[in-house]
Amino acid sequence: MQPQSTTTPQPGIRIEDVAPERTHDFADLMHAATALLIAVAVVLMGVYLRGFTSGVESDAHNASRAFDWLLNMPISVIQQLTTFVIVVGVLAHMLIGREWLQSCVAVLALFGGYVLIRVLALALSQFGDASLLAPFYAIGTPTAGSGLLPDLYAGIGAFLTVAGPRRLRSTVRWGWNVLYVVAVALVVLSWHSVSGVLVSFVVGRVIGMLLRFAAGTQNKGAWGQEIVDAVRAIDVRLAGLTRRQDDKNDAGVLQTSLDDDLIENSRIYDAVDEAGRRYIISVLDAQLHNAGYFNQIWQWLRLTGVSMRRDRSASTANHHHLAMILGLAHLGLPTMQAYGVIDSGESSLLVFEAEGMARPCDLDTLSDEDATGVMRYLDAANARGYTHRRITPGSLARTSDGAMMLAGWHNGDCASSSANIALDRVQLLSLLASLIGVERTLSAARSVWGDNTLISLTPFFQKVAVPYGTRALPGWNKQLLGQLRTTIDALAPDDRAENTEPVTLSRFSLRSFAIIAMGIVAVAVIFTQLQPDEVIHAVRSAKIGMAFLCFAFSILAWVGASVSLGAFMDKGKRRPFALFCSQAASGFTAVSMPAGVGPAFVNLQYLRKSGYRGAAATAIMSATWLVQALATIVLILGIGIFTGRDTLSGMIPGPTLIVVIGIVALAFSAAMIIPPLRRLLVVKYLPIIKVYARQLVEVISQPAKMTGCVLGSLMLNITTGLGFWAALLAFGHPTNPMETIFIFLLANTLGSAVPTPGGLGAVEAALLFAFSSVGVPAAVALSATLLYRVCFYWLRIPLGALAMKWLDRRNLI
Repeated sequence: MQPQSTTTPQPGIRIEDVAPERTHDFADLMHAATALLIAVAVVLMGVYLRGFTSGVESDAHNASRAFDWLLNMPISVIQQLTTFVIVVGVLAHMLIGREWLQSCVAVLALFGGYVLIRVLALALSQFGDASLLAPFYAIGTPTAGSGLLPDLYAGIGAFLTVAGPRRLRSTVRWGWNVLYVVAVALVVLSWHSVSGVLVSFVVGRVIGMLLRFAAGTQNKGAWGQEIVDAVRAIDVRLAGLTRRQDDKNDAGVLQTSLDDDLIENSRIYDAVDEAGRRYIISVLDAQLHNAGYFNQIWQWLRLTGVSMRRDRSASTANHHHLAMILGLAHLGLPTMQAYGVIDSGESSLLVFEAEGMARPCDLDTLSDEDATGVMRYLDAANARGYTHRRITPGSLARTSDGAMMLAGWHNGDCASSSANIALDRVQLLSLLASLIGVERTLSAARSVWGDNTLISLTPFFQKVAVPYGTRALPGWNKQLLGQLRTTIDALAPDDRAENTEPVTLSRFSLRSFAIIAMGIVAVAVIFTQLQPDEVIHAVRSAKIGMAFLCFAFSILAWVGASVSLGAFMDKGKRRPFALFCSQAASGFTAVSMPAGVGPAFVNLQYLRKSGYRGAAATAIMSATWLVQALATIVLILGIGIFTGRDTLSGMIPGPTLIVVIGIVALAFSAAMIIPPLRRLLVVKYLPIIKVYARQLVEVISQPAKMTGCVLGSLMLNITTGLGFWAALLAFGHPTNPMETIFIFLLANTLGSAVPTPGGLGAVEAALLFAFSSVGVPAAVALSATLLYRVCFYWLRIPLGALAMKWLDRRNLI
């Protein structure tokens, strides 16, 4: 495109610029996706929370008496009047501004919204079932056909979305306000349903956002003479302004240039003032900044434990960038020669002095001295709390005299934590190792940072910490981080290297996935298995004192579990309240894991966070589980023998257990027959098993600790059994406590063997059958079982969630 002046320049000023083009704003796609999610949420709420939405509509209808005067006006008149006022007002505004393309697209969006909402309404009426259609019905709404969803909000919503954004046009802003008021009025008068209005709004937003992205948004930033006028406010009087023609700006792609310190998606101008001084002016537009902002949001979402910048506006981003450059210059570090910053309309301008600008670094010719130099540069910045936070190949630059420096500090920050400093160093080490190799990189790092600093970085060597630009280098491979960590571990003493565990940097790890999965399963279990009517009836019928006693035994069971686990822990690592919370947290995991699996998972995580590593944590967890299982068996055998219950004869296992054991043995034998598998088992896994077995024997061979664990396990089992005894008393059926404990432990153990979350369903069936078989009335057994489940299962879920949150905040799980 041939350079041209976008505005009439002042006499004596030479301006070469290109006409502002429409921008495909990446934020429009994000807003469209968000609108779709809202639509799904509205439909789900309408179907599964019908009582809530009906209540809202009922309350609104009761309030409609204040608007009785509107009832005399036909609904079609209100809709047509609203449509006319909004469309005519906004179109007139755009046509006066000669925005022809946007006017056309806005009208197309209006029609598209009408068509799509009618098609959607017809599809729902033809293929939707009664439960899906019910949320969209309202008084005055046809029971079928295109009238199921109001088309006013879809059509006008799409029109206003394309005509916007609302911050640029007052008529668009007022159009939205009028549409909101009309929507509330029509819902109050029961002409439209809440769900129908919301879905219609969402459809309009989706259509409008997609069309607005396809057609682009008019850039309202500073161009040509506006830039000249803006920089005059910071005492830069230009005689010439020339736009760089080789820049390719795209809102969805992060384009950078070293000349303006890697500002993302900026427009770069070469400028000269009246005195002949040369400048580089970087113009960051609001629309083009959105891609960089969403990238910051993505980094913030995917990383945990480290802070990340979130500059929502172009102005905030440039102001912070200038502060970072001036701060580094104050430390005596070479930086880009920033002159000042000024905002103009939808743009923010950062002005650099062209003299002494940094130049790109040839990555193929890096020497050991260059690596040392850039590490010293970063070390000087980190020493005063400045961190870069996105060191990529483009960040490596040279000063005018050839010294190494780091560029692109707009994503960095000051007053940084030790985790952010470690992340900076890991990113630089990974980058240099990809360019010059691991040995040369670590040799330079040892001379600058020292062995102790390098050793402290090993928990941060994770793929999520390395930017994509580094991972795209030819020298990068999947084993690079492992080589760095292994080489650094060799510098550490054996005990310190063994106790080094990676820190949690990625939010989307296996651990976070497990927590989310447990939450989803928990919600599914609660809504599908919980029968509120039966539970509420059982709780209301119970004696309140005995119900509280049942819950007290539930808390004491946690205390017993805490004692059994803490008995095997070293005294210095034993924290009573944290131990109790770790067992309470198992109450949350029980809702999404089979019985026994949740506590084992929580115990292992707690032990690892308490300082036990590898086989030691597994040995303590296994020893605790083994003692608790043996305590259960001993109690069942002991009480069964002394009480003479015939139920004991049913404990002999059937053929299922034998079949399982046979299959496991067969698989192991077959694996050992095959030479490669045998070598793998003997060489790789057998040493691990030996270490684990040795530590397990060491754990259970300590009499004092073993005694404490046994006592805690007995307390756990006895209080759990007494909890059901109290539940029976709550419904006026006294029983022998010892016999109740025996029958309960036997039935609960068999029911828990079924791999459902917390044994849900199987435990209830086993308890009901077992106690009905020994003379407890079926109605009492059912009520006691429901009360027991409330105290030992349902009430534990929120308490366990709070305990898990407490542990997570203190990095104990």
